[in-house]
Amino acid sequence: MMRMPLRHACLALLCPFLAAAATPPFKPNLGPDLPAITVTCGELTLLLRQASQWTPGRIDFRGHAMTTERSAYGTVFSFPDCGFIGTAHLENEPEPLESLAFILDGRPVATPAAELKGDSFRFERTSRIRGINLACITELKGGRLHETTTVHALKEAPLKLVYHFMHAWRPTVSAYCAGHDAAPERLISGALDDGAETARRFVINQKVDWMAVYEPESRQFAVSRLLEAPGQGGHISMIWNVPGSYRKYYLKCFEKASVPAGFQGTWRMVTGFGGSEPENWRQAARTLANQLRDP
Repeated sequence: MMRMPLRHACLALLCPFLAAAATPPFKPNLGPDLPAITVTCGELTLLLRQASQWTPGRIDFRGHAMTTERSAYGTVFSFPDCGFIGTAHLENEPEPLESLAFILDGRPVATPAAELKGDSFRFERTSRIRGINLACITELKGGRLHETTTVHALKEAPLKLVYHFMHAWRPTVSAYCAGHDAAPERLISGALDDGAETARRFVINQKVDWMAVYEPESRQFAVSRLLEAPGQGGHISMIWNVPGSYRKYYLKCFEKASVPAGFQGTWRMVTGFGGSEPENWRQAARTLANQLRDP
């Protein structure tokens, strides 16, 4: 197993794309019979799927699935000439993987097993979509899910949009809320159900600092807070309500815009989880959203 020299590892923290170009890619021995990896750290379990180019496939909290496997996660780009490219969207063009790294409790895992358990986990994935380099880091630590996405455009890329941090919450999720730090008294909230008025519609549809969903069967909720975003590209939070399939979260950026040549930007999100009775969950979500400011 090839190990990355320390000086290159430091460069990787500062600029993953430069490191990827300067050193051979780190590719663990996954083997042909490993279609998925399940990682458990404390109360959180994360499924990573080979079929979707090693992107997340399900998130569990306290043994209950909070998301569904029947969707795509991570980051996807939509181009005017062909549509979506990235993550599980392989129908138009491939997303070549440049490198993968599985790190459990601070140590690289050269040959991952189907099930991994530890106190912390970090998954690093780099890929290329047309002229765009993409670096995605997914971490489980301290009872929270951390996601970081860095985009580096080698040339100008006209886009329909980019979706980051796609989370396909279970179709049993019954409510959402979202908030702004500058106006904490202003809460955006509503029900998510299978009725005709909300089916196949987007909700939130604006820039917010955090958003949350409630899953009544488990009496659990999830709160996602955006910690960092570049000045270019804009961003709004959206939940697409598709009854029977999911209540899916998207962070939409670069809508009907071009990523300029040389652009490099990083987005970071943290998601925390909790339990609450239905009548109290919004206040519990507010409290957790404030705690996530300092994850």
